[in-house]
Amino acid sequence: MATGSRVTRQRSSVWLSERRTPRRKGDQQPVGLDRVKIVAATMRLLDAEGLSGFSMRRLAAELGVTAMSVYWYVETKDHLLELALDAAMGEIALPMEAVRPAEGCADTLAEPRDWREQLRQLASEYRQVLVRHPWLSALLGEYLNIGPNSMTFSNAAQAVMRNSGLPDDKITSALALVYQFVYGFGTNEARFAARCRAAGLSQDELFHDVMNLVEDRPEFDEPRQIMEARGGDTVEEMRDREFTFALDLAIAGIEALRTQ
Repeated sequence: MATGSRVTRQRSSVWLSERRTPRRKGDQQPVGLDRVKIVAATMRLLDAEGLSGFSMRRLAAELGVTAMSVYWYVETKDHLLELALDAAMGEIALPMEAVRPAEGCADTLAEPRDWREQLRQLASEYRQVLVRHPWLSALLGEYLNIGPNSMTFSNAAQAVMRNSGLPDDKITSALALVYQFVYGFGTNEARFAARCRAAGLSQDELFHDVMNLVEDRPEFDEPRQIMEARGGDTVEEMRDREFTFALDLAIAGIEALRTQ
């Protein structure tokens, strides 16, 4: 995408728009339709058909309305995708100790669990939402991602990292390490699952098919030995072991820097 197009898109973010429910002169509000239903239908279509198969016309057909009825609630397709992105981020279960109390409530957080447990929960939940919604990783790189659910997630993550004892000037860097690791891991996991679905195979079947194809090729001897040594009887088990160990390495690095 051209840089100018991206800048225009960011400036027209739904979260910066003053028109929360754009309406067109002369239009009547559609009966039985609201923004929540529209966003939910958008996510279902994105899960089923991906970004390439999504359009406002396709969404309207799914809802049984006209495309103009959808535009009664959202100004542009980009705005709708931003809303879907934030709805997906809202599926992440946050450590309650790290969630800021609502306005008007006591501002003292509950006694926190060990920050390592909280960080593992955040990382695991983030990974799951990336895998559950394969389109999410692409949107995260395209939009400002400043919706209410995204900001709640960000604030919770910062609170968790602050509990680690890192100084404030190192918190965003430590979070970047965890974010980028989980983002890459979850994105690759989602793409592999999509490839398997397209091929009509289970993940285990495709993995073993590939391993059998390279079994007799000498240049794959060392990679194959490493793959066999990582353990796990299924792709899911192998992936979970790798994710857990890699996250432990990240946490160990944070601990080491904390003590300096």
